[in-house]
Amino acid sequence: MNLNAYNKKRHFERTPEPISGERWPIFCVHEHAASHHHFDLRLEHQGVLLSWAIPKGPSLNPSQKRLAILVEDHPLEYHNFEGVIPEGNYGAGPVIIWDEGSYLVPGATSKKSVEKAVSEGLKEGRIEIEVRGRKLNGGFLLLKLKNASKENSWLLIKKRDAESEDQNEVTKLNRSVRSNRSIEEIHPHHKKTMPGPIEPMLAHLIEAPFDSDDWLFEIKWDGYRIMAYID
Repeated sequence: MNLNAYNKKRHFERTPEPISGERWPIFCVHEHAASHHHFDLRLEHQGVLLSWAIPKGPSLNPSQKRLAILVEDHPLEYHNFEGVIPEGNYGAGPVIIWDEGSYLVPGATSKKSVEKAVSEGLKEGRIEIEVRGRKLNGGFLLLKLKNASKENSWLLIKKRDAESEDQNEVTKLNRSVRSNRSIEEIHPHHKKTMPGPIEPMLAHLIEAPFDSDDWLFEIKWDGYRIMAYID
């Protein structure tokens, strides 16, 4: 069989149809409630998953530049992981597969050319990708921060295209695309209890005012002192 005619009629950077004889590399996003709640973007590359931890999660709003910390590579099989990392282990806490699909690089015509572009992008500090997921779609840019305090600091930025949305907070879609479970449903006891009563600091009367170069002073405005808790 000859697939030249099939390939010539399609622009694979613009269609989700399969390219002859191979698949596009996979991507996934894990939601991870470890000691600090975050999301992990993972891109298949040369047999492993390149991984970035994104504290605030991805955004569909091009004006929202999200910090992405490049972490250690993960095994390719990790894209299937959903469950609870037990206490006492690195990254302890529940994990869900928040999104998954495939990705490519604009202009790439094969998986090999995607790998080449990503390898060059890692060296240059600029990786442009197009993802095809259940929650995330369209173009994204991974841009390494120069002169940052940490060498592994990048930004994840949504490109303005048909899939970008200025108002939609996509991280509110908080269920797994595999099991339809939330973090709390995976690990019901993970949620921490609210703290007990905490007394606010109050002003106290003294017999006379004092003056000292070691202190800064401001006017005392009348009002209410309220302790607020977010659940």
